[in-house]
Amino acid sequence: MSEHNILAERMKSIQPFHVMDILARARQLASQGRSIIHMEVGEPDFTTPVPIIEAGLQALKAGQTKYTPACGIPELRERIAAWYWQRFRVKVAPERVIVTPGASGALQLALGVLVNPQDEILLTDPGYPCNRHFVRLFEGQPISLPVTATQNYQPSLEQIQQAWSERTRAVLLASPANPTGTLLSTPLTQQLYHYIAKQQRIFIVDEIYQGLTYGQEPQTALSIADDIWIVNSFSKYFGMTGWRLGWLIAPEYALDSLNRLAQNLFLSPPTVAQYAALAAFEQNTLEITEERRLEFAKRRDFLLPALQNLGFEIQTIPQGAFYIYANAARFSDDSHALSLSLLETAGVAFTPGIDFGDYLAKTHVRFAYTTNLLELEQAVERLAKHLPR
Repeated sequence: MSEHNILAERMKSIQPFHVMDILARARQLASQGRSIIHMEVGEPDFTTPVPIIEAGLQALKAGQTKYTPACGIPELRERIAAWYWQRFRVKVAPERVIVTPGASGALQLALGVLVNPQDEILLTDPGYPCNRHFVRLFEGQPISLPVTATQNYQPSLEQIQQAWSERTRAVLLASPANPTGTLLSTPLTQQLYHYIAKQQRIFIVDEIYQGLTYGQEPQTALSIADDIWIVNSFSKYFGMTGWRLGWLIAPEYALDSLNRLAQNLFLSPPTVAQYAALAAFEQNTLEITEERRLEFAKRRDFLLPALQNLGFEIQTIPQGAFYIYANAARFSDDSHALSLSLLETAGVAFTPGIDFGDYLAKTHVRFAYTTNLLELEQAVERLAKHLPR
């Protein structure tokens, strides 16, 4: 029997990560003795801060290995709520904090309780691909909003209005954004929120790179309005990628539904990770994460002009995260082929734009400055020798 007669129709819309082809080939080349510089995967090269690791070890020794409540241990929910007041002067009731298995778990919960079949969710193109795939998983329709460097890769109010239909259910945006590193400005966030609220629809903001900003203080959309849905994570700023822990902040009306869905989808978030994360907001940990943020800023400030000097067109300076989204049209009109070619010839791995959408994707690539400055310098030297002219 053909797989097309067995598998769900939605799977036709779930695309693979093309960067996984790059990563697999990079590992194969490395196993053969080749020197490979990794700029493809959005994972910091730093290990989890020691205070968090020690808190995790202490939790294991104390026998904290059983299920927890579906929405997380009360201590962590309270600690996250306190963080919003401490850092942003935003009051969040702890019961509104839903601890999840990664930010992906938070997105699945949010979309699971909000999206009906054929509901439309507005997202940017380029944007993080899993977001549109999660919409499709719940039988919704992702509606792409093409955004350019001239608009800071964020949608205008006019774009939202033009794309709006009677089936629009929510707008899902990211700040800082992947792959572009751009931020939603406060005035734009206010404009979008007021329009969406007037339509009695939902505004979801992905803030998983919150804390990793350069030249300006981190912000949260919750400072605009209390009923914006917030997705966040311990993965990026706190360096806990493999611990698989995130959180969702939702309005009170959705809490019962979120709890019931969490019980059925995940049972509970990872127990040891939750106890480890209690140390994430301690002063000694925050000193470490701040040092790392400054290091990311140094990497960005080196790599951005270096790539421009090589011939990549970069019109918008990334204000957050650890990515540079570059126009590579000078070198190729096939970003996937360019990525594979330069991996083979230069030993430099980066991500093709086709992983992030369709709009101008074949002429764009993403560089992650998640490796040290010395390797970034070597990567630029290698690209200079092997880029097509």
